[in-house]
Amino acid sequence: MKDILVPDIGDFKDVEVIEILVKPGDTIAKEQSLVSLESDKATMEIPSPAAGVVGELKVKVGDKVSQGSVLLALKEGGTAPAETEKEPDAKPAPKKESPPAPTKETQSAPTVVTRVEPVPVEPKDAVAQLPHASPSMRKFARELGVDLRRVQGSGPKGRILKEDIQGYVKGALSGQPAEASATAARGAALDLLPWPDVDFGKFGPIELKARPRIKKLGAANLHRNWVMIPHVTHFDAADITDLEDFRKSNTAETEKLGFKLTMLSFLIKASVTALRQFPDFNASIDKSGDNLVLKKYFHIGVAVDTPEGLVVPVVRDVDRKGVFDLARELAEISKLARDKKLKAGDMQGGTFSISSLGGIGGSAFTPIINAPEVAILGVARSQMRPVWSGKEFVPRLMLPLALSYDHRVIDGALAARFTAYLANVLSDIRRTLL
Repeated sequence: MKDILVPDIGDFKDVEVIEILVKPGDTIAKEQSLVSLESDKATMEIPSPAAGVVGELKVKVGDKVSQGSVLLALKEGGTAPAETEKEPDAKPAPKKESPPAPTKETQSAPTVVTRVEPVPVEPKDAVAQLPHASPSMRKFARELGVDLRRVQGSGPKGRILKEDIQGYVKGALSGQPAEASATAARGAALDLLPWPDVDFGKFGPIELKARPRIKKLGAANLHRNWVMIPHVTHFDAADITDLEDFRKSNTAETEKLGFKLTMLSFLIKASVTALRQFPDFNASIDKSGDNLVLKKYFHIGVAVDTPEGLVVPVVRDVDRKGVFDLARELAEISKLARDKKLKAGDMQGGTFSISSLGGIGGSAFTPIINAPEVAILGVARSQMRPVWSGKEFVPRLMLPLALSYDHRVIDGALAARFTAYLANVLSDIRRTLL
């Protein structure tokens, strides 16, 4: 047997196991997913480095693992035999079986029963939407006959706690809405009216669609950031007529090299130039709230739209890279994001974020700050507009900018100066050399 370890998953430690995707006796292929792990911003599946037969599982749902933790034992290159169960626990287990006399086939039953017993409670078609709860809470819910999919978790990352299950039962007995417990508790803390409970089905046909886990995790982070950070958004526009001509003139060269030269790569480079001039934007408030942590490195988070939801991988040391390097790296991390192959460490350490909707459309929007950062730049689709030259109106390609900032750190005047400086840099990219 060979121990299968957690590979390099970035800087994260103690990442929670949220799903076991194999069971003892399964024959698996190389690169087949073994377990799902959940960090603060992403869910990742750990693949098997080799083909073989799964032996003993060394983790369970709810365990915390880090790089090097043992996940399971694997018999490489074998097939799933029934006679491999010669372990010591195979003898006492049949004593618990009170049904008719065990046969040879039932010798493997104890292992299968103990592993699979909890699973039938969840419908097979709901495996991808398992509630976020520990095994003990699942057992507690089964004892009370509670469907955890109807319970709103109030713990970290939406984890279902004992109080949530108890609150659901009390609500059901008193005729309250299913999600009333946790939702009402949060609303009461903010002195809000309770969330409306509507039977949508009585108005017409409906369909329930499970929200992807990444979207649920992102929603929790966005809600926290929106509630806890005093947001203000400053709008401006940059004349990128000359920059767009320059970008197009180099597109053929980069396509030969296997990547596209996008406007986003210029935006990242220009943002670093502006962050150097206005270091408060490349900072974070410390835990005490009394100090500002000014960062001497420039790691830019870039929002990437994926089928499962929005993720924000980080491009590191942008100040040390050229525009071509950035364009190539952006293509690589975007593909990793869409293929769900980002590691937890790929989304850590950002100092400033950019969310670009230019490829989709829109004229303006108000992006939400990605804590613990203090600002985020939103970019909409560029538009050709008439601009007064002093003598006449001339057509210029204008790029809408939307800078959301933490008003505890940045005031309106500083935000206006930052966006004006950034617009000047984009109008003449040579300023990035200064």
